[in-house]
Amino acid sequence: MNTQSPHITIVLGTRPEIIKLAPIIRACEARSTSYSVIHTGQHYSKNLNEVFFDQLELPQPDYNLAVGSASHGEQTGEMIIGIEEILLEEGTDVVLVQGDTNSVLAGTIAATKLDCEVGHVEAGLRSFDRDMPEEKNRVLTDHAADYLFAPTEQSEALLLEEGLPKDRIYVTGNTVVDAVHQNRELASQKSSVLEEFGLNDTEYGLLTAHRAENVDEKNTFMNLLEGVERVGEELGVEFLYPIHPRARGQLEEFGLQIPEHTQIIPPQDYLDFLQLQSNAKVILTDSGGVQEEACVLNVPCVTLRENTERPETLDVGANCLAGTAPHEIVETTNMMIQTERGWENPFGDGTTAKMILQTIIQSQQQEAV
Repeated sequence: MNTQSPHITIVLGTRPEIIKLAPIIRACEARSTSYSVIHTGQHYSKNLNEVFFDQLELPQPDYNLAVGSASHGEQTGEMIIGIEEILLEEGTDVVLVQGDTNSVLAGTIAATKLDCEVGHVEAGLRSFDRDMPEEKNRVLTDHAADYLFAPTEQSEALLLEEGLPKDRIYVTGNTVVDAVHQNRELASQKSSVLEEFGLNDTEYGLLTAHRAENVDEKNTFMNLLEGVERVGEELGVEFLYPIHPRARGQLEEFGLQIPEHTQIIPPQDYLDFLQLQSNAKVILTDSGGVQEEACVLNVPCVTLRENTERPETLDVGANCLAGTAPHEIVETTNMMIQTERGWENPFGDGTTAKMILQTIIQSQQQEAV
């Protein structure tokens, strides 16, 4: 191992991972740290992948496994095989993964079998819903990882409750803050999405709904959409819905109607989506990452789930759980629209990526002595 700069391999495969690991890639570039990027191809739409690297002015990934869609087992297994081959070739010291996807689990398994060290960015998040594949992925990854980069002290406490040793846990904040700080100005310069949809002088809401538990069951998806329609009618909010391909397919399969006060638009690249979030009156979402971004951007958020692994957003008053019952969506949205903005951001000061990289380098150098 090179004691001056250990080789770090960053494994990612979805849009949120690209966004949240981009600050670490930039930190590696700034410090001339030896690193490589493996893109598993878990999200295989060009609009959700390569364009992100171009627009965020990041180097293209060194490897792309192009795994695409498959069952959990097939997808994860194919990733493990591909990642293992690359790690052996690269002579990797530390593998960095972020979040709770199959790419995260595959990167962790491949690395631990080769005796590489694993760093889990955003460790310690828990929804306590074991029916969610994401919950299982994040728990398994935390218990295998050597570096647990917890975004908050609350996340650290959950890791300690599960018996994980304190010397593996580092409270660093969340790279979502780094990403928003680094890219908000870029979005205002590069994005014309507000002009495109005629939103410059218009108040609007933003809707995202894509999770399997919300869109794969007809009645649940129907209730969610009815709730959004009632918000439009009763509260006078017009929504934009950048629809995920999965959700669009289910919408068509179930024969569901688009809410009257909702305009469906294609999936947006990150800078356009960040601009839409920044200027929204309220955001309705089932995405964990969007909950965080809304909190950092000071935009009221309503979460269309019964639980969240981002309880800090609830604690500071930036977010509220509504589930998918129509009347709850209306009541919660009405409350959040009237809430005072200016809550404290619980996720750090935007230096998380630098802290993570410094921790790894120092630890690796100490081990080598």
